[in-house]
Amino acid sequence: MVRYSVVIPAAGQGKRMGANENKLRLALHGKPIIVWTVEAFARDSWCDHIVLAIQPEEAEWFESMLAHIRTPITYVAGGKERQESVRAGLHAVDADRVVLIHDGARPFVRMSQLHEVAEAAQTNGAILAVPVKDTVKQVAAGVIQQTVPREALWLAQTPQAFPAAEIRAIHDRAESARVVGTDDASLFEWAGKEVTVIPGDYHNIKMTTPEDLLFGEAILTKEDYR
Repeated sequence: MVRYSVVIPAAGQGKRMGANENKLRLALHGKPIIVWTVEAFARDSWCDHIVLAIQPEEAEWFESMLAHIRTPITYVAGGKERQESVRAGLHAVDADRVVLIHDGARPFVRMSQLHEVAEAAQTNGAILAVPVKDTVKQVAAGVIQQTVPREALWLAQTPQAFPAAEIRAIHDRAESARVVGTDDASLFEWAGKEVTVIPGDYHNIKMTTPEDLLFGEAILTKEDYR
């Protein structure tokens, strides 16, 4: 068993969702997205600390919606960008452990996957990812430049897991150097560290657009994530 903390950035606006509120407050099967996500970690006995980076003005709503969660939750003020929120969350976890970083809008992660990335992160970084299914084209000005071989291409997911002290120090370095990563693994790579890929699940989608809500409802109809 690997005891871990999880940092969940939850301060975004979700502009691509087209909602007039934080997209994590939108409902899937009558339950807010963020509740599904937090419950996935609360069910895992390996997880003993949840850190949520939120907009301070939404603190009352989050506390109310998550009052039933028994795993200790720490709330921190999130930033304007995801990287700022993650960095704030990392400073709320113990340095001598593994930390998972997970998108609040990915409610369908499986417990077995949480364990795999947590175990791998005892020595290196580790992420969930899935192989690219479709043919990939590199395009410029609307014209195909080349067809990219997809055999070595993977789509990154979360959670991404790291030794807490290392990823926190790297986030602090990136802040000082004004380096913005596409995800936390990219910052780990920037620092010259190794990241292991753990095969993920195509159901582990991120709620980003209105169409994703339809996919999410379909997943919940097919499988039991309670």
